[in-house]
Amino acid sequence: MLKLTKKIDYGLMAIAYIAWNYEERVVNTKEIAEAHSIPVELLAKILQRMVKGGLITSLSGPKGGYTLSADPSRITVAQIIEAVEGNLYMLNCSEEPGGRCYQIDRCHIRTPMQRLEHRILDMLHSTTLEELIEKFELRPV
Repeated sequence: MLKLTKKIDYGLMAIAYIAWNYEERVVNTKEIAEAHSIPVELLAKILQRMVKGGLITSLSGPKGGYTLSADPSRITVAQIIEAVEGNLYMLNCSEEPGGRCYQIDRCHIRTPMQRLEHRILDMLHSTTLEELIEKFELRPV
């Protein structure tokens, strides 16, 4: 089954929450964790990965927290997934030239599966955070 990890779920929830508050105020880890029932320690690690990935900015101090590094229309779902989990590839044979597939010489579905993977990746690269929070009507809890 093709499934997004819990870290990706949490990362999408967190960055959507940050986006709802974009240009109004910063939000802190505890606030996001409480709003979505996410373990604080895990959320802190996910947020740090998104900071390192350049998607959000961390502001220090007593009124510190997180804000988006760019407008929600410029952040894609693919960027969020890559920041949280790394590489987006679904197929072992897509990860690197030659891949790690032991069936490569006998595989008859490689090309159609790679086409499918490219379509999914294209969708992830073209769907923005803005679309997630507006078009799909995601709202803060």
